[in-house]
Amino acid sequence: MPITGSCHCGANAFEIEGEIPEKLTRCTCSFCAKRGALLAYFQPQQFKLTTPAGNLATYRWNSKLVAHNFCPTCGCAVFSDTTRRYAVNARLFDNFDAAEAPVTVIDGKNLW
Repeated sequence: MPITGSCHCGANAFEIEGEIPEKLTRCTCSFCAKRGALLAYFQPQQFKLTTPAGNLATYRWNSKLVAHNFCPTCGCAVFSDTTRRYAVNARLFDNFDAAEAPVTVIDGKNLW
């Protein structure tokens, strides 16, 4: 059964073929710390938008290599595309409490 989720207003919805990782990731870099997402990583072929891609807005910071996709209507971070993997905001998963999941912290504040 795929993982499903959506932003707050429902304009951006997705399906993921796979399992929710045992641990989610929280990054401490300036962008991630302000955004507050808990991330689950998947291969691009596992992730499918079920709403039009035109419903998303994209922010590219610093190196411009990562596309941080968010909903311009409700503001929710949906997923980041690094081309080799997608970092999906697990707080948006249906029927899942990301706040209860184990978390690995990446010290992005000092790494990059």
